[in-house]
Amino acid sequence: MSRATSVNLPPLAKLQSRAFRVAGRLPASVLGALGRFSEVNAAGDRLAPEMAVVGQAAGRLPWLSMTGGSPARARRALDVNSASMEQDFGPFAVEEDLTYDGPAGPLGATRYRAREGQPTGLVLFIHGGGFVVGSRASHDSAVRALAVASGADILSIEYRMAPEDPFPAAVDDCLAAWRFAVAAAPEWGIDPNRIVVSGDSAGGNLAAVIAQQTRGEAVVPRLQALIYPVTDMSGAETGSRREFASGYFLTKKDMDSFSDDYLPVESTRTDVRASPLLADDLSGLPPAYVIVAGFDPLRDEGIAYAEKLRAAGVLVTLERAGSMIHGFINMGLLSPDAREYTARIGAAIADGLSR
Repeated sequence: MSRATSVNLPPLAKLQSRAFRVAGRLPASVLGALGRFSEVNAAGDRLAPEMAVVGQAAGRLPWLSMTGGSPARARRALDVNSASMEQDFGPFAVEEDLTYDGPAGPLGATRYRAREGQPTGLVLFIHGGGFVVGSRASHDSAVRALAVASGADILSIEYRMAPEDPFPAAVDDCLAAWRFAVAAAPEWGIDPNRIVVSGDSAGGNLAAVIAQQTRGEAVVPRLQALIYPVTDMSGAETGSRREFASGYFLTKKDMDSFSDDYLPVESTRTDVRASPLLADDLSGLPPAYVIVAGFDPLRDEGIAYAEKLRAAGVLVTLERAGSMIHGFINMGLLSPDAREYTARIGAAIADGLSR
């Protein structure tokens, strides 16, 4: 068991977890009946009823918010809330805490292998959280689900976060983690040419940046698996940022706060290492799997990045999780749809590794 990803739940969070567990076992017929009353967005997607509950609760219950108070408090809150939604998994064949050398010193990582035997490859996974919150612990359940679904080893990493360490610290750390993964893969019985780079939200941004920054090197990602990525930090308005500005877990207020912390110097917001969508040339990049949530302010820029990659000749699969909100890979305990879409991400990784 990884000590770095273990979270002790306080009593309120234990009650919350029990409630999520009960809700997650509601029959499909009940969810379907409730879904008939759910909101439909401008694109025609219908919000899953359990996602509507999470979105509304996040706006009303302070401990479910990703911003407010000190960064330390927000980080602890996200770790606890994510742990309260953890799914049950059997023992893993490998679960080891490691360190890698970042530019400013050693950083933590955890490697997971779900089953005995030869893995399909390796996934370098970068957690989300607006470059300010999130950790290996907050994404432990999501990473386990991806390991089971993909058959790959997952290397889940920490990186320096804002406001203590603003841009480009996270980029530099993730590039160092990539190079660590390439060097370490043979020790784990994995071909370095079979490494996927993946992440959700801010982690999806960093995964896309790694794919860009390593272009032309001897070893590049086999696939970039981008999960509701933020791709444009320049402040550009999109239809989804307007439509889903509040009420769907990730809010405009959250995004503005994260941007101010991560990119306090205005001119850096158009740097392609912060806004990969703004890169002039995306040709020659690894194949991409991009999944966006239907009720997510980041939906449109994820779609725009997938379309720009495709226009540059990159092989792209774009998947729309129409019933979901931002952060759904951490909500598998509560949502059957979230479990299904996370399994589809794992299948896409396995498919990318098989090519």
